[in-house]
Amino acid sequence: MATTQTPVSHVWPLGTVLDPEGVLQLGGCDARELAREFGTPAYVVAEDDLRTRARRFLAAFAERTDDFEVHFASKSFPATAVLRLFAEEGLACDVASGGELHLALNAGFDPAKVHLHGNAKSEAELQMALDARIGDIVVDNLDELEALQRLIPVGRRQRILLRIAPGVSPDTHHHISTGGPNTKFGFNPADAQVAIARAQASDKLDLDGLHFHIGSQILDLEPFRAALEVVAALGDFHTYNMGGGLGVAYTHEQSAPAIDDYVSRKVDLLREIVGPGKRIADEPGRALVAHSTVTLYTVQSVKHNVATWVAVDGGMSDNLRPMLYDARYEAMVVGRPNAGGTVAHLAGKHCESSDVLIHDVDLPDPRPGDVIAVPVTGAYGHAMANNYNGQPRPPIVFVSNGNARAVVRRETYEDLTRRDLDA
Repeated sequence: MATTQTPVSHVWPLGTVLDPEGVLQLGGCDARELAREFGTPAYVVAEDDLRTRARRFLAAFAERTDDFEVHFASKSFPATAVLRLFAEEGLACDVASGGELHLALNAGFDPAKVHLHGNAKSEAELQMALDARIGDIVVDNLDELEALQRLIPVGRRQRILLRIAPGVSPDTHHHISTGGPNTKFGFNPADAQVAIARAQASDKLDLDGLHFHIGSQILDLEPFRAALEVVAALGDFHTYNMGGGLGVAYTHEQSAPAIDDYVSRKVDLLREIVGPGKRIADEPGRALVAHSTVTLYTVQSVKHNVATWVAVDGGMSDNLRPMLYDARYEAMVVGRPNAGGTVAHLAGKHCESSDVLIHDVDLPDPRPGDVIAVPVTGAYGHAMANNYNGQPRPPIVFVSNGNARAVVRRETYEDLTRRDLDA
């Protein structure tokens, strides 16, 4: 009998293997046992993967500059346990709403290391940030600049960055491109000059620097140069936050820039275009969390129309990305990992024709009751989870060194009515 473990491809969480019987092991835990204990669908998170990637980002910057800050883009995986882990690892945190601010503070982030984003912040959210005395407020527009000055008490100053739309669009899906010439985010260069003058003239604002974020799932690092050149022309500042955006491989055929290469590119560009002695901030989200998580499903039915349809007990309620922007994934039948089986559509359970998790995926001899594992679901799976068709949202299960623990419980049907008020 075989006694060795078999590595899997780079899209699975760090440390993932197949045991001698070919069964997927996540954080040292049998995926079939996890499905039995916690039910499906379930987000299974390899804790060590999260910690390792956070440390790699910090080490990559520390090797190249003394003045930096790495912010976890919390919108990618806004769960208390994930936030707490990154706070423990020494990251800062960027939040894009009052709710995310509440989550970050509740998870233990130092308020001074929390930074508020958003293109339509309410006055209540700005007041919440001021009351918490967070680090930066990243100002998006002139209306917000005016509101913020009105809200800041006399005698107090708030550190801000201005978000700039540099007019650069990277090679990514248009739904996740944010820095082009006609975006809802940030100041165009002309309005930025007005905002800079107003902020510098204010006795309530400390304009520390400029921010830009050109998009997400970026696999080509070249567009950062053009974006920084536009931003650098606006003046000389202490801090330059170059956003996040580092993409990841979602299937074994894909590759993505290494963290070291991404960080080196940004640090080198800042020195070349702006000059030495500047503080650089970066906002990885997807690149920190995507590979940490595998979603487990159970097959409910297999049927053959023109194509073969394998239907599972989840879908667009736990992973909206395939429906929003044609995101591509791969999948494994747990216990039968070898390819060469049935080419099928992995379908969700929801009443929408678009509820297909993966088109044309190779699933060896799929049967009702099989456990299906889909990797690279840490970014925007839980964040976008919803109750469509009355589907309770899945649990989040942390795994490490053979131990598994639920950090977010599965919703119940009773949770669906918990907020109802008596008529």
